[in-house]
Amino acid sequence: METAQHIRILDTEGQLLATAAEEAGTDAKVPTCPGWQVRDLVRHTGMVHRWATAFVAEGHTSYHPGEGLPDLDGTELLTWFREGHRRLVDTLAGAPADVDCWSFLPAPSPLAFWARRQAHETTVHRYDAESALAGTPSPIAVDFALDGIDELLLGFHARKKSRVRTEVPRVLRVRAEDTDAVWTVRLSPEPPVSERGELTGADCELAGPAAELYLSLWNRRPFPRVTGDSSIATLWRETSAVT
Repeated sequence: METAQHIRILDTEGQLLATAAEEAGTDAKVPTCPGWQVRDLVRHTGMVHRWATAFVAEGHTSYHPGEGLPDLDGTELLTWFREGHRRLVDTLAGAPADVDCWSFLPAPSPLAFWARRQAHETTVHRYDAESALAGTPSPIAVDFALDGIDELLLGFHARKKSRVRTEVPRVLRVRAEDTDAVWTVRLSPEPPVSERGELTGADCELAGPAAELYLSLWNRRPFPRVTGDSSIATLWRETSAVT
């Protein structure tokens, strides 16, 4: 996907998140994030937005900590969130393509990284905010869901800090049934090695529509369909949280 697409999605998803949070109320529980209320979700996502903005706007070329969570609630918190989200969108949209700043996953450029990462960060947390409401959550486009699965498998879980590991080598297959997209994930005592394609036999397969798989792999909903050794699906549930 192009950077401009990611920025447009980030813009839309942030607005949807704010609307859902306002409708639910900041004291509502967030079913997809046990122990969190909507205020926790909004504070966290707003802090991440400001953290990301600082890298692009201020050109930090090494890790730079965020500002921390604000002591705000209710209308003031939602206003703070909307202001930070708008600044992030505007900063990314106005940044030069060759902006130099720190990033932490492979990408064509730092700008492409931050636009992609914040689009997915905000989409998953928009889903969290909407889970605090009754009704059907906003849809996620197939191409964007596939992009997010790619980011998670080939980006986050290629890092040394991934805890998705097995003592005995195993193979996990991820299959988006509404497209021809397939990933092969090799598990071992080392970090997972993920590749696109059906490259070998699998011990376990996770399959379903791309958008459902995307949310499932981020541990937001049950896997649509599990075949083979279900203990590998359980391992993912228990160890794949990104920190």
